[in-house]
Amino acid sequence: MERESVPVGRLLGFHVSTDAEEFRVRFYRLGKELSFVAETGPYPGVPAAPPPHPDGVPEHASPAVDWNWPPYQYVVPDDWRPGIYLAQFVEEQRDFEAQSDVDERRDVERAERRARSVPLLDDAHIEGFEREFFVVRPRRAGATGARILYKKSTYTRHAYNRADRADVQRAASLYDNPVHRPAGPDGPCGHRLSLHRPGGVIDLAYWDAPFIAWLERGGYLVEYCTDLDLHEDPGLLSSYRLLLSVGHDEYWSAAMRDHVADFVRGGGNVAFLSANTCWWRVHPVDGNSAFVSDTDHHVGEEYPHLPATDQWWPAPPDGVGEPENALTGVSFRNGGMWPGEWPGDRPREGYRVQHADHWVYEGTGLRDGSDGGPADALGAGTPLIGYECDGAAFARDADGVAYATGVDGTPESFLILGIYLLDPVHEDFHHLKWGHWNCPVREAAITGPRAATMGLYTAGGTVFTAGTTDWPVVCGRELDAGVVRVTRNVLDRLSGAGPATPER
Repeated sequence: MERESVPVGRLLGFHVSTDAEEFRVRFYRLGKELSFVAETGPYPGVPAAPPPHPDGVPEHASPAVDWNWPPYQYVVPDDWRPGIYLAQFVEEQRDFEAQSDVDERRDVERAERRARSVPLLDDAHIEGFEREFFVVRPRRAGATGARILYKKSTYTRHAYNRADRADVQRAASLYDNPVHRPAGPDGPCGHRLSLHRPGGVIDLAYWDAPFIAWLERGGYLVEYCTDLDLHEDPGLLSSYRLLLSVGHDEYWSAAMRDHVADFVRGGGNVAFLSANTCWWRVHPVDGNSAFVSDTDHHVGEEYPHLPATDQWWPAPPDGVGEPENALTGVSFRNGGMWPGEWPGDRPREGYRVQHADHWVYEGTGLRDGSDGGPADALGAGTPLIGYECDGAAFARDADGVAYATGVDGTPESFLILGIYLLDPVHEDFHHLKWGHWNCPVREAAITGPRAATMGLYTAGGTVFTAGTTDWPVVCGRELDAGVVRVTRNVLDRLSGAGPATPER
């Protein structure tokens, strides 16, 4: 996509390379279910080659530059509802035996029939290649009356996007054959990544789709934005009461963080239904069509720059010096991730409940052990904890109740409502397995217990954190009644009103 969000009535730009004679684009909206909304085209197909990798990595493309594929446009209709939309690209291959206008018309009709024979997508087929997503916004923020703004974590999506296609693994991303460049006129030192590259849909299907469906089933009126929208517009959040961060939200620009911090100080609320949140800083460049981030991802067999200076928590000059938990309450530094293929299997014990009389737990019936019985576990029996999770540095009082110490930057008012000790902790940085990885340049040894942590604090507005990437999956699929009720309590309280009636 030229840009991943577009207001209604404006041009949506997209870039396509195909060796088919023509292609069409089908548009769907994510809601209670994946709904087909329009088909456009045919457009003439034009093939284009991917740019070669600048470091000479054979059979892999460059993740650092605009791929400059042929451009196309579509005007987003005024009556499209705000939301996240899916574009499906459908090829049409015409026959070349036509010798007359009549034969040519027949060829066109056959091509159109073949395209139409491709079945429409449904909820089970959101993931895949020949797909892309984008956000549709109202002309004016908050115009629908929505109090909730859902931020799609697009920078993180781009960091992991390998620019593959169904039959070719190009392995070009921030993690696969990245491009690291010294500081210069086109940006600071770091790994360079273009947002104008092809890919497919993975994270949207896993985290966002089930949670968006749940929001709409519950009657929540929501508007949507991307990371770039939040980066560019300091006044965007002023039209809302609650910002949602959902799933995996790892990469943040300084402007994004500043705008959210200002929002909270001014009385706005945030629900981080996510983890590994705000772990790396990014610097948008090239008119915000690319970013640079000095991370510890290796290039070939080497780490080009250690320590990596765009990690938020370490003190300068080895990092940014602004611990992410000062905003979120928790950090991946005190959390961890699970081994195996993504998303992998995980423990199913859930969060040990604390402070069960808090409004977050209202209506759940969960107990915290203060009545003399055992404490309940939120999400027990589901893979709630992980695939990545964040935590706060903590200690325990005489009754065994965990509290945040604040030594890592977590606000003093942070209240731990649920905790799961990550045990055993794996010490191998390179394999990113049990528990938090410790870059040996920063911490030679594990510095304290690691625990997935759910909680909240108030500092002007209220910030709730789920402490795990898979909260929206468990809630969206309604795998645990307690998780669903806690989510409702958070959304209803922090949005300033109960569910609204959705537009018809």
